[in-house]
Amino acid sequence: MPADDDEALRRSCTRSLHGHGLQRPGELLAAIPADTEGDRYGEGGVVQELESEVARLLGKPASVFLPSGTMAQQIALRIHADRRRRRAVVFHPACHIDRHEGRGYERLHQLVGRPTGDEHRLLGLDDLREVAEPPAALVLELPQRDLGGSLPSWEDLQAQVAWARERGAAAHLDGARLWECGPAYDRPVREVAEPFDTVYVSFYKKLGGLSGCCLAGPEDTMAEVREWRRRHGGTLFALWPYAASDLAALRARLPRMGAYHAHALAIAAALREVPGVRVLPDPPQTSMMHIRLRTDADRMRAAALRLARDEGIWTWARSWPSPPGSAEVELDVGDATLGIEPEEMADVVGRLLR
Repeated sequence: MPADDDEALRRSCTRSLHGHGLQRPGELLAAIPADTEGDRYGEGGVVQELESEVARLLGKPASVFLPSGTMAQQIALRIHADRRRRRAVVFHPACHIDRHEGRGYERLHQLVGRPTGDEHRLLGLDDLREVAEPPAALVLELPQRDLGGSLPSWEDLQAQVAWARERGAAAHLDGARLWECGPAYDRPVREVAEPFDTVYVSFYKKLGGLSGCCLAGPEDTMAEVREWRRRHGGTLFALWPYAASDLAALRARLPRMGAYHAHALAIAAALREVPGVRVLPDPPQTSMMHIRLRTDADRMRAAALRLARDEGIWTWARSWPSPPGSAEVELDVGDATLGIEPEEMADVVGRLLR
């Protein structure tokens, strides 16, 4: 089936295993309060309200709203590099900045990427010690999406940030899904964000807002971020629709992160009993996980489309590249997933194998 047909089938389903389910444009707009105050070129109104709330939640002096994480992270790294008069940026081989953004950091900002470590495991202190050149910044992603939402231990995290400090480098947090790290570390998100010079958080990932993100850090750095946002074309005349949707999503779903995490653990325990199913990592560290099924991608897709047509349950129309004879999918626990009991989840996933 073409992608358009997949989407039409998804819209016809009444239940979803993944995230918050299908969020229709009208529902996203309906979540915006009627008394929302607009901004003008990113100044005032709900944009300022969102920036203040994020700065408070992350324990940073200031934050700036930007329309995309790609823009935000490139800007943060450019500022860190210019201030240190260095160009090298150290990151994990599966870093989103390097893998999914057309290497904008290189093409637009003349920065030099320095991957280190193994793409199939978390970054470790020994990997960082192999970097000889003086870096401008260290980028850490929490949680690591391509590794099923894995997290380093609290001690390892502190040691890696300390390595950056000792080398005179900035520590930047790719926290697209930082909101789900609080329950995993049993700490408030501000404590997780505290060691980092700059922190990026997304509002559509995990929270389900319309679009956009915030970059948080010191006042002087954020003032420079605003200048770079304008240079990137990100200071739109009206940012309020995005900011209003994002603020509503943040306030609605941040308190649910503990429930998402507990449900993810219960689902993993149920899936563990299904022959031919493997949870990665096991147990999940956050409220997301990867599920590897002992079947091929075409058979899994055919089974998934039958479930959607016959029972109105949306699972996965596509799988990730995985070892031969297996198909791998991502489960991000959200509002829709909370409506699926662990036993039913195990039954549905089992049927994808049969």
